[in-house]
Amino acid sequence: MSGTRPIYLLSPTPGADTISLPMIRFSRVADTIDFNDCDTLMFTSKQAVVTADTIDLRWKKYPSIAIGGATKKQIEMLGGKVLYHPESYYGSVLSRDIISQFSERKILYLRPREISFDSKEFLQKAGIVLREQIIYETGCIAYGEDGKPARNAIVIFTSPSTIHCFLRNFRWDPSYTAVVIGNATLAHLPEEAHYAVADKPLISACIEKAKSL
Repeated sequence: MSGTRPIYLLSPTPGADTISLPMIRFSRVADTIDFNDCDTLMFTSKQAVVTADTIDLRWKKYPSIAIGGATKKQIEMLGGKVLYHPESYYGSVLSRDIISQFSERKILYLRPREISFDSKEFLQKAGIVLREQIIYETGCIAYGEDGKPARNAIVIFTSPSTIHCFLRNFRWDPSYTAVVIGNATLAHLPEEAHYAVADKPLISACIEKAKSL
């Protein structure tokens, strides 16, 4: 913990020195993957990789663009090949990188139903062929009022979905401090929230930031 302030981690995966309060659950929504006319895959989450592996093991035959350290690690752990991995992920910056490096490739983006940045629209304006297939979706876990974080808590949000589900369960307390994994997530915080942004888009970096507060 950070002094006397409890740290709540809203990710589905528990983290050291935090109170686990997972906000989202995952559901697979596809039974097949359409690999037709693609030569490269794009993943923007660890869960997308895990879901693809339960649908069709042939995904490993294609080189992948991996967004985020956890995504890269999951691809390699399951036997896939990472073609490109940006040091940081902010939607517009990522898209510019893909435009400059992969303009000749035919990319299949295996994604959740809801995303924080419309990569497809951005890339198509630049003439890059990008197909999308939704393979999973997130849903909120319901909590009673007794599950609400204590006053003065530090609350770690690892995605826009964790914010939406948190606010569906609980009213924001002005004594809280939010730690967010990146700017795309930051945009979904309540306007009145006190916050800090992790130095890197990693859960471990979020925890370190929380401990420093």
